[in-house]
Amino acid sequence: MKTDAIIFRSKIFPISFRLKKRVPIVLLILFVITLTAMVMNLSFGEYPIPPLAVVQTILGIDTGNPDYVFVINTLRLPRTLTACLVGMALAISGTIMQSITRNPLADPGIIGINAGASLAAVSLIVLLPSLPVYILPLAAFGGALMASLLIYFLAWDKGTHPVRLILIGIGIAAVAGAFTNLMVTFGDIYNVSQALVWLAGSVYGRSWEQLLSLLPWLMVFIPLALANTPQLNALNLGEEIAKGLGSKVEWQRSFLLLISAALSGAAVATAGTVGFVGLIAPHIARQLVGNIHEGLIPVAAMTGAMIVVISDFLGRILFAPIEIPCGIITAVIGAPYFVYLLVRSRRK
Repeated sequence: MKTDAIIFRSKIFPISFRLKKRVPIVLLILFVITLTAMVMNLSFGEYPIPPLAVVQTILGIDTGNPDYVFVINTLRLPRTLTACLVGMALAISGTIMQSITRNPLADPGIIGINAGASLAAVSLIVLLPSLPVYILPLAAFGGALMASLLIYFLAWDKGTHPVRLILIGIGIAAVAGAFTNLMVTFGDIYNVSQALVWLAGSVYGRSWEQLLSLLPWLMVFIPLALANTPQLNALNLGEEIAKGLGSKVEWQRSFLLLISAALSGAAVATAGTVGFVGLIAPHIARQLVGNIHEGLIPVAAMTGAMIVVISDFLGRILFAPIEIPCGIITAVIGAPYFVYLLVRSRRK
């Protein structure tokens, strides 16, 4: 028997050895692309720096120009790393959401979780602008969690159904969006301008303090997502099969929804509403490595990081010196892709 036909046992069902070998190769390719995009992002700007000098500065090698250290380490590196981590968080959140709803069009930004996080964060920016920056992720997570609980409660009818979760989530997103617009309409002009830039989805001006406030959330909830890949595999097969395999469907769906809300809330708090990443990245990852979540989640995370970093880079150079928020770039890419998925789903 050939080695690529060997299988190993997951807690839910077997995964081909060929897929197991493909995941590290795909991850390596995506990592190289993302790393290249990060170097280019650090290199270009009003003060251009050669890519080789960027690498030398990050590695602590003296380049003979002390300005490089300040520009890269203080101004550009925290922004680029923030874009990378935000993309990872949104992609994993979207992957979980699509699995627990069994809907390829599900996304935290579409079914209301991001809208709840946005409402809480905008309320904080407009009404309490003097609060320290580390409070913002807590507020956004609280808003995302409240939206998730409200969606789950309203969708409950002797259990939850993926279709009800999505339809009620769309309604919650509309209501939260209306209240967010209300805050923007009646807020102070300076705070409102900050909120509007934040709502567009941007990593502009992100500092090490904001990056470090995001990092603990990812360190907790990304491992939790990876630890629950067998449950995601089971839920992706359908409720009846999952129950037959011994899964506690409602409890697991609730816990996974909490993980998704935490990741999207932390990302929204840090970079605003960077749309469609949670929709696009899982689809690209599925095309590369299939539906098995042991490989899907890491590949989706790296794909999301790549998308946001490249979007931030394009936003900086396309109309320089004017910067376009990365959220606008992802929307320009993601909206047509969403329409394409709708048309393809209708044909099927």
